[in-house]
Parts: sequence; structure tokens; C-alpha cells
Amino acid sequence: MSDEKGLGDKLKGSVSKAKGEIKDQVGNATDDTEMQVEGKKDKVKGEFQKDKGEVKEELSDDD
Repeated sequence: MSDEKGLGDKLKGSVSKAKGEIKDQVGNATDDTEMQVEGKKDKVKGEFQKDKGEVKEELSDDD
């Protein structure tokens, strides 16, 4: 299945951001800085994926 409109990337981005937020909050609650860092990385990854999907969507709208 082709992901020409970027929906898959946007969905992956949302999942990564949610997973990152959970890790960040659990790390904060348990004073686990390593988990907090993992969470922050996941949130950045998710934001990148979401942006990638939005760019794909804009490019496909131009066709």
C-alpha cells in the first residue's frame, strides 16, 4: 500500500509523540533521567515524522 498522502507518517508521528510523552512522564515520576531522555527523543522523532507526513500531503495536493 502506497503512502502518497503522508497519512502513515502522520500516524506514526502521533504514536511516537504519545509514547515519548508517557516515557518522559514516567521517567519524571520515578527520577529516571534515562527514561526521560528516551521520551524526549521519541517526541522529537514523532514531530519529525508528523512534519514529513504533512510535507508529503502538501506535495500530493499539488498534483
